[in-house]
Amino acid sequence: MRVVVATGRMFRSVRPYLEEAGIDDPVVCYQGAVVAEPASGRFLRHEPIPVELAKEAIAAIDAEDFPVNCYVDDELYVARHTAESHAYSSFQNLTVHEVGDLVEWLEKPATKLVAVGEPTRLDVLEERMKVRFDGRLYISKSLPYFLEFASPQVTKASGLAFLAEHLGFARKRTVAFGDGENDVELLEWAGYGVAVANAHERVLAAADFMCPPVDEEGVAQVIEAFLHSVR
Repeated sequence: MRVVVATGRMFRSVRPYLEEAGIDDPVVCYQGAVVAEPASGRFLRHEPIPVELAKEAIAAIDAEDFPVNCYVDDELYVARHTAESHAYSSFQNLTVHEVGDLVEWLEKPATKLVAVGEPTRLDVLEERMKVRFDGRLYISKSLPYFLEFASPQVTKASGLAFLAEHLGFARKRTVAFGDGENDVELLEWAGYGVAVANAHERVLAAADFMCPPVDEEGVAQVIEAFLHSVR
């Protein structure tokens, strides 16, 4: 059995947890924009947002008065440090680089962008941005206060599909777990999708089964039950 981590986090953010858990298989990160090898740090897949499109998105988010996180070369950049950037860096234990005007600064494709803000305001922003960038960007919430923007070819499912071909495991034999809106495509892709209790309503609708919540170690319960059944 393989355990594959699929996350919206930066590679540098998730790498220490993979090392601690002893997971050597490649990780799907940045919502699927990157598939990387934990040991070597080599990117096997990278689907960034083209420079001009990233600049357009940054300008659109900034015009709505939301701070933007911009990810380039596995580093995090902001126009200026804010309470939101400090909270985000503390949450993910990251260094944040302040660069001034992001639109002027950006010269390389951005792996992803994140608008940070109050959840109900982000819901409104999500609706407007999905209309404006329909077909040009993948837009989804990872957590209630993070609205993420990526290349339209990017989802956790596309990252896992790449990895399935790379490692040689079958879609129909894959079990995926998720709770956030950005996990919908992942559960739809897998042969069997499991939603964690209290998951986003779209995740619950896409799932084949619901397991107990995080504080009851629901994912571990399902994996342990599976391992016990095949002994």
